[in-house]
Amino acid sequence: MLTRIIDQNLFDSYSDDIHTFLKKIYAARGINESHLSLNLVHLLKPNFLQLDVALILLEQALLNQKRILIVGDFDCDGATASVVAVKSLRMMGVKFVDFLVPNRFEHGYGLSEEIVKLAIQEKQPDLIITVDNGISSFDGVKLAKSSSIQVIITDHHLPSKTLPQADAIINPNLKGCEFLSKNLAGVGVCFYLFSAFKTHLIKCDYFINHKITPPDLRNVLDLVALGTVADVVKLDQNNRILIDQGIKRIQQKKCVPGILALLEISNRPSATLCASDLGFSVAPRLNAAGRLSDISRGIKCLLTENMNDARRYAQELEVFNQKRKQKQTRMQDEAQAIVDAQEVTEDKFAISLFDASWHEGIVGIVAGKLKEDYHCPVAVFSQSGNDLKGSIRSIPSVHIKDLLDLLDRQNPDLILKFGGHAMAAGLSIKPENFTGFKQAFANAIQTHLGNQIPKVELLTDGELEAFELSLDNAQLLIDAGPWGQGFDEPIFYGEFELVEQKVVGEKHLKCRLKFTNNNTVYDGIAFFQAPIKNTKAQITYKLSINEWRGSTSLQLMIEQIHNI
Repeated sequence: MLTRIIDQNLFDSYSDDIHTFLKKIYAARGINESHLSLNLVHLLKPNFLQLDVALILLEQALLNQKRILIVGDFDCDGATASVVAVKSLRMMGVKFVDFLVPNRFEHGYGLSEEIVKLAIQEKQPDLIITVDNGISSFDGVKLAKSSSIQVIITDHHLPSKTLPQADAIINPNLKGCEFLSKNLAGVGVCFYLFSAFKTHLIKCDYFINHKITPPDLRNVLDLVALGTVADVVKLDQNNRILIDQGIKRIQQKKCVPGILALLEISNRPSATLCASDLGFSVAPRLNAAGRLSDISRGIKCLLTENMNDARRYAQELEVFNQKRKQKQTRMQDEAQAIVDAQEVTEDKFAISLFDASWHEGIVGIVAGKLKEDYHCPVAVFSQSGNDLKGSIRSIPSVHIKDLLDLLDRQNPDLILKFGGHAMAAGLSIKPENFTGFKQAFANAIQTHLGNQIPKVELLTDGELEAFELSLDNAQLLIDAGPWGQGFDEPIFYGEFELVEQKVVGEKHLKCRLKFTNNNTVYDGIAFFQAPIKNTKAQITYKLSINEWRGSTSLQLMIEQIHNI
């Protein structure tokens, strides 16, 4: 366990407006005070490459009322981006806009040839706009262009050295793009495009000439917040602004009925919503449809303006979510059994697993769980037609998209296709290549790490005094959010005496505890934790607020618990 070091110069530079408790938190993260403001005025300007080209294409499509088709991805980021695109275009006067999302089992990922053929057959689009995908869709773009369909790609995934021949590509990660935040989610890129389009139309007097009120695109920030949290992107100031503004709208119920319906069904009150509620309660229910079937139900849930329809869609999504949980539990147990049989130890550099019965929509979750347990990159494959389709979850010291690029160059016939981020990727291989991939993958990671197993240390904000364990400080931390990757929520540690322990919900440890040198007793809960033998323990925890029957109290969310 490591303790963050407080930058004293930064600490001293903060104004008196910042509470001392928060000053220590911020200074330990190297955050300048100027980067703390979450006001919309601090959002970066949309200086993307090829933006001007995209705006002209959109203007021509609007003025000529062309048929526009949004092609999304089958996860929460892609779903929210699809809704942002459809709603934004409708608010600007586009009459013919529709969406189409690939079914992962039939069409594959992104703007594939299969999805373009389906689009031509069912939608007859003049313009396709991809959201949260497209940067690796060479064949699909080629087919669309040869069919006289214009293509605008909006994506945030990392591009290869060559690009699809689309009419315009909006992606902060394009080489030469000067947009400062490379961490936008797909829905963030989409939001920026249509915000810029609105500004473009204002300059052209479009709204005046057509007697249309310019749309307030703050009305889609609830969706932007949801998709950004769900995709677990780095929370730089720009993303924190988008999330914070969206959460405030949801708290005030100024959001789509679908989000309220999903909060209802997960028993999360909107008034006290925080980013983690979106990540752990709302997003999984949307993702479940995309994992097991078709996320179009989720998109319809977020698109509808009718609360009763939203509740009906939310109930359908909940059924998918329960099925997802059952399949996930089985797959995790089976994956763990394989790992145990392989005698995977802490000195392994990678884990690769395959089972023909596993569900391809859930392999990513299983890979993520094993990655957390074994602290190494994990690839989990399922059968998909004649090929194997896999998901990889990585660790901070291994940029997995770059590593797959290298692996593909060194072994040209090993991987059929791949794409992704620094921490997650998807790929397809031939079944006969699984053993070869497993070995090459592990060797590449071992070489990349210089034969040194990366040390995994929990990073904490140190020990708190008894007086600092307070409801006020817990509220300060909630108000200082959103917390997430790159802006980690504070974790503290200390030695405690467990006064009482009991198991709740069959697998969670509810306890009452106090400092060994203080008699104040605190409530705590540790998820998926059995009772411990000793009464004294070193505990790492987060400060949280428990609301029960109208009253609020401090609760310690226990991350780790070790006997002393």
